Amino acid sequence: MTTIQNEKGKLMICIDRGGTFTDCIGFRGTPGQSDYEEYVIKLLSEDPSNYKDAPTEGIRRILELATKKSYPRDQPVPTDLLASVRMGTTVATNALLERKGEHCALLITKGFKDLLTIGNQSRPKIFDLSVTKPDVLYQDVIEVDERVILLNSAATSEPIDPQTLSKEDSHVVQGISGDWIRILQKPDMDKVKKQLQGLFNDGYRSIAICLMHSYTFPEHERQISDLAKSMGFTHISLSHQVIPMIKMVPRGTSATADAYLTPCIQKYIQGFTGGFDNGFENGNTQLQFMQSDGGLVPVSHFSGFRAILSGPAGGVVGYALTSFESELDRTPVIGFDMGGTSTDVSRYDGMYEHVFETTTAGVTIQAPQLDINTVAAGGGSMLFFENGMFVVGPQSAGAHPGPACYRKGGPLAVSDANLFLGRLLPDYFPKIFGPNENESLDINVVQEKFNKLAKQINQETGETKSLDEIVYGFIKVANETMCRPIRALTEAKGHDTSNHTLAVFGGAGGQHACGIARNLGINKIILYRHSSILSAFGLALADVVHEVQEPCAETLGESSLLILQQRVANLVKSCNNELQRQGFEESQRKTEVYLNLRYDGTDCALMTLQPITSSGDPSWDFETAFVQLYKQEFGFSLTDRSIVVDDIRIRGIGKTMNQEDLTPGKEINSYQQLHIVDAEKEQSSQASVYFESTGRLDDVPVYKLANLVPGSKVEGPAMIIDATATVVIEPSCSALITSQHITITVGKGEKKKVTTKLEPIQLSIFSHRFMSIAEQMGRTLQKTSISTNIKERLDFSCALFGADGGLVANAPHIPVHLGALSHAVTYQMNYYKDDLHEGDVIMTNHPAAGGSHLPDITIITPVFHQGKIVFFVASRGHHADIGGISPGSMPPHSKELYQEGAAIKSFKIVSGGRFDGEGVKKHLYDIPGSYPGCSGTRLLQDNISDLKAQIAANQKGITLVERLIDEYSLEVVQAYMLHIRRNAESAVRNLLKQVAKQHQGRLEGQDSMDDGTVIKLSVTINEDDGSAVFDFDGTGPEVYGNTNTPESVCHSAIIYCIRCLVDQNIPLNSGCLEPIDIRIPPSSILSPSESCAVVGGNVLTSQRICDVVLKTFGACAASQGCCNNLTFGKGGRNEETGEALPGWGYYETIAGGSGAGPTWDGQSGVHTHMTNTRITDPEILEKRYPVVLREFSIRKGSGGQGKYKGGDGVIRDIEFLESGIQVSILSERRVFQPYGLAGGENGQAGMNLWIRSNKKTNNDDDATPTILNLSGKNSAPFKKGDRIVIKTPGGGGYGHQQQSSSSDTRQQQQERTLRHHIVKASGSLGAYKEISESA
Repeated sequence: MTTIQNEKGKLMICIDRGGTFTDCIGFRGTPGQSDYEEYVIKLLSEDPSNYKDAPTEGIRRILELATKKSYPRDQPVPTDLLASVRMGTTVATNALLERKGEHCALLITKGFKDLLTIGNQSRPKIFDLSVTKPDVLYQDVIEVDERVILLNSAATSEPIDPQTLSKEDSHVVQGISGDWIRILQKPDMDKVKKQLQGLFNDGYRSIAICLMHSYTFPEHERQISDLAKSMGFTHISLSHQVIPMIKMVPRGTSATADAYLTPCIQKYIQGFTGGFDNGFENGNTQLQFMQSDGGLVPVSHFSGFRAILSGPAGGVVGYALTSFESELDRTPVIGFDMGGTSTDVSRYDGMYEHVFETTTAGVTIQAPQLDINTVAAGGGSMLFFENGMFVVGPQSAGAHPGPACYRKGGPLAVSDANLFLGRLLPDYFPKIFGPNENESLDINVVQEKFNKLAKQINQETGETKSLDEIVYGFIKVANETMCRPIRALTEAKGHDTSNHTLAVFGGAGGQHACGIARNLGINKIILYRHSSILSAFGLALADVVHEVQEPCAETLGESSLLILQQRVANLVKSCNNELQRQGFEESQRKTEVYLNLRYDGTDCALMTLQPITSSGDPSWDFETAFVQLYKQEFGFSLTDRSIVVDDIRIRGIGKTMNQEDLTPGKEINSYQQLHIVDAEKEQSSQASVYFESTGRLDDVPVYKLANLVPGSKVEGPAMIIDATATVVIEPSCSALITSQHITITVGKGEKKKVTTKLEPIQLSIFSHRFMSIAEQMGRTLQKTSISTNIKERLDFSCALFGADGGLVANAPHIPVHLGALSHAVTYQMNYYKDDLHEGDVIMTNHPAAGGSHLPDITIITPVFHQGKIVFFVASRGHHADIGGISPGSMPPHSKELYQEGAAIKSFKIVSGGRFDGEGVKKHLYDIPGSYPGCSGTRLLQDNISDLKAQIAANQKGITLVERLIDEYSLEVVQAYMLHIRRNAESAVRNLLKQVAKQHQGRLEGQDSMDDGTVIKLSVTINEDDGSAVFDFDGTGPEVYGNTNTPESVCHSAIIYCIRCLVDQNIPLNSGCLEPIDIRIPPSSILSPSESCAVVGGNVLTSQRICDVVLKTFGACAASQGCCNNLTFGKGGRNEETGEALPGWGYYETIAGGSGAGPTWDGQSGVHTHMTNTRITDPEILEKRYPVVLREFSIRKGSGGQGKYKGGDGVIRDIEFLESGIQVSILSERRVFQPYGLAGGENGQAGMNLWIRSNKKTNNDDDATPTILNLSGKNSAPFKKGDRIVIKTPGGGGYGHQQQSSSSDTRQQQQERTLRHHIVKASGSLGAYKEISESA
């Protein structure tokens, strides 16, 4: 039991204000004693015609129940009976989503005014040509002329002694992290004051300040803050206080989120407390809020950027403490929270799992948050029938209007399907609908809408499915839609999904519990008695939390131990002092020590909890704890690398409850005999319910939970009803009732037999299952790989193919890999014919064998069933080096393929189950190193590790395919593989038919590479059958350079463009190209000979192909048409001796402008079309490499003018701090401008400048630099003080400029994006998806 520390006779009230419902629970007295009372209220979160604020209304109603008195809505609510109020709220989330936060401004280091607009430069949806993304949160930005840099970057070859230097130079100081800083420019406070005065005069009172490297050197931020306070600014968010972690972009967005949201929170709190008497103000009634990290804070400490997951966090605490059997089997728990607006999933194994960087509503926030992942839109998920498939979500009906049954004119949603099928019973559901809040759910309108939809489905499919079958089909699809990310979440952490308990809560969770568990292979479900309001109940169990954190730059080891211990002791003291100030005695306080650790040279930091010795004392053996954590997460450790401490974090906990065991295990074990419930005697009523295995049953017993005694066992099918929840016990399942829980045992049951005949419901389910296989392969590859490119940038693809080599499913979505992998598989099939056997694995990367560019190595494994190949699985990953003339194997000036590294047409890397290590060395090191001027791979061990990871990923795919075959049979699985291809083919044919109606005859388009090589396309469409010929006749010949493009890449570009034009979420498989006959002239730039260099074709020419295809269809103006590939580094090979020289290398691609279209402005500073790679954060760049990023901004005016304006490119200015650094640029659109369309003007071409320093000494400031144009493709050795300035192209405009309307089209797009945005707790799953789509 839980002892609630309330003053005698007073209430504790806990409130979760969700998107649809607000749940309130009040407690008075001692649990288990005669004076204990509990009050539960559930009401709509938005009902403006009846009350202003749902939490206030909930408290008012609980007081009326507790006192049996009336408290009028128009009078302040008294607090004399309230001991405390705890709240989880969506106020911050709603303000973020609706962009209704505080008017605020940003102050940032000079050169970076557009940094937060550019962000990581990736676009949110890779197939969205309009590149719509939410805007930044601030309305004005001021550049502060200040700058500090780090001394001695990780890659420096010319280290200096900072301690000696600091004695001579007062501008050299040590930062908080231990890093040494050089102050290049102090802020001119008089100038800053004028800038702040301008903001103040414009009405700004809330500002955010984010300066370069302020996480370790915050002095400049503090100086500006003090000045701003003295001038009257009321809210000032300092990035180093908001979150003192390296990475300027997320720290800056976190600070602006705080400046944007915290004033809103404060206004809401003022409004909330204003609805009461003065009990909150004078401290007689305690008011606490839940933070995103699962801890409570007093109202005075509650801030906006830590409130994003305020509501769902309470549910995690609730299920963790009521479902996880810490004293019994310790089975980990998956939390499944299905409410009206969202479905959230998390995991608990005795410790709360946190993430430290998430993106919500387009805003990246750096703060500790529980790892909560939104996997669907909940009961409000809308139902569609599109392109022959049942579709559930992601669009949501929300709270207003809500599902159709809410009596507000809403669309059909999951809740309506449950109502129609009898899984929601109007007689037992709160009567809170209609104009007077006294009507039940509307079954009539639901039946009417489903009848209409069923008629459409049967007409389009030619079937005669019953209404029950069709409606249940949506439930099946909804369940599988939710199961797919749940599998991904658990598999990603190295756990078998089936080895978990499913803790179900939220208002809609009980209707889906059995179906979800059965799909996941889970056999035990736990529902706490307050499952429908568990997020509110969890607030009663939560602790108060206070965290402090500091950056660090120490290497873990004996030499740093004393420093770390001292810093930890200081932070622990600070934490305890704050908790003591809040009234917690020493016995109620606890601190947890975390070090944020990573292997040197990697990006993957893990927050590592201080281990405990066998005697219960804290241990300082963080290394062992980190290695164990790393092995669990990734499957291996890096024994040859040191461990770096990035941050020190202290989590202080103030215990507010004395908790005993709240889980059901011990009570269940105490039962000598169970009471088998007799339906005829104990049911409260009967209901008509549809189940797949039985059809509709009209006599399903309905039990009231309150009438079932502990120890009762209810056999399914049955319904169990609580005051606020409905639980469906499906056939072959049983429920055991204990004093506080319902524990469901899930039987396998009889599954409806699936045949080879096409069924739209099964089509949707198989689409999810096939994609799930590809996704889980990707998770395995990411976990087991070692290189930055694959593990951290996720520059890879995994795919599933049919026995014919045709693509079935591809994930993650890297555009340049789409469709191309099929060519590689087909080549190997033809090459080996019957010489492929179980245990064989093929390695290939040659362009003539279906490869893209050489660093992309493909591993292909056949899948056998009863001795025959029935599928193929493949993984393609970008390897950091495979030899050639330059480090990184991306030379800007290669002329022959051998100069780009190892080129392998086919090699059995595994034969008969034996890994051929000698063969790998021969192909990657010996052969490429035998060519003149070339080296073998410079990273052979990393290559081997990543190749083994790709083999493991393929094996994971094979296991999952075999499991699918066991579940459905080979014939059914292969049949649905073909059905899904035909479904994609049908969508493309329909698109082409529509285009044919709009454009009679042939469509034509062409564009040129900067060297003048023409890419020409004509498209002829057959309007009758939707087939088309894409003919590139007239395209220029292959070039003596590296912009030649393999045919497979050309196919990838076409499938990408087709998917963008379809604008539907169709499966991406070989069916997309089935209606299209692609004709490429041999020996052209798009079909080069085998020995041609191709590295630029993959990253440059592929972009031009997209521009040509989209121009041919008139879809949009040209985007920047380039990846702007920049590499720099030291080392390589001594040309005289052949000796390998130690060194380092860096590679990035740089954003530009996207093209405008018929209804949209282009977006500025984003990657377009065939790439979507992220860019390194400025602070990380300067910490690792001897460079200074002088500027990263939007190149204003570079987008083409028109009715709709093209997006602007960017300016990236990098200064080098050492001599002898080789800098290479591989780019396009430096000659021919990105075209405008329909009268729109061209975007500006790009430019690459070499600013050569002519300084003789450091103080030689009068020396005039020499400015050289590097042209599009070049490489040169830069010396200290030299800079490269890259100005990327803008996008073309669309439409004649005089047609331009006065409305702000980009703003309209923002509003449209936010209006349709589904609120997501991104968590680790969302972060992975975001990175994978920006690879």
